[in-house]
Amino acid sequence: MIELKGLHKSYITGTNKLHVLKGLDMLIEQGELVSIMGSSGSGKSTLLNVLGILDSYDQGFYKLNNTLMSNLSEKKAAQYRNNMLGFVFQSFNLISFKNAMENVALPLYYQGVSRKKRNSIALEYLEKMGLKDWAEHMPNELSGGQKQRVAIARAMISKPKVILADEPTGALDTKTSLEVMDLFREINKDGITMIIVTHEKDISEKTDRIIHLRDGIIESEFISKN
Repeated sequence: MIELKGLHKSYITGTNKLHVLKGLDMLIEQGELVSIMGSSGSGKSTLLNVLGILDSYDQGFYKLNNTLMSNLSEKKAAQYRNNMLGFVFQSFNLISFKNAMENVALPLYYQGVSRKKRNSIALEYLEKMGLKDWAEHMPNELSGGQKQRVAIARAMISKPKVILADEPTGALDTKTSLEVMDLFREINKDGITMIIVTHEKDISEKTDRIIHLRDGIIESEFISKN
């Protein structure tokens, strides 16, 4: 599903060149549940941006579902993101002036689905998250755990092949974090590939494989004993 070979990424700031990813090789099969760990500056966020087609890379290649992700126009990149990928963030990234149902329905708006149909589908996904009764509530009326469930429903509504989660439990308490991870495992059973960036050991142990980054390279990886 995801294949990286010799992937390099640098940033130029003034006269300085920051080499962030230094020849990454990575293979993630369809249906895997993988966590990526590493200290600040290890390249986790940069890697996730490349995987999410939010940033380009300099050298090597990135294949998503056997298609090379290289030299894409912004329109083409947006199509791949909308059709292939779902995103979950630490800060939830919900739109404050839209209710839970409207937030979940947003990806279908960009796919041209009618308002009535997309809201109906959004209600179905909120029901799966146990939040149907909260559909009309605004984000500021939801708890952290509820906001993340709304964000997960939004990520799932376009039926992505891959979900990329950036510190999805970082703003949650321990109990809610483990509940969210149990939810991710349930979603993963449907064959959706999941990649979770985290710095929390107990969260990574809920995944099937743990990849450790250090200074832009893979330091180690091993199968979790969850």
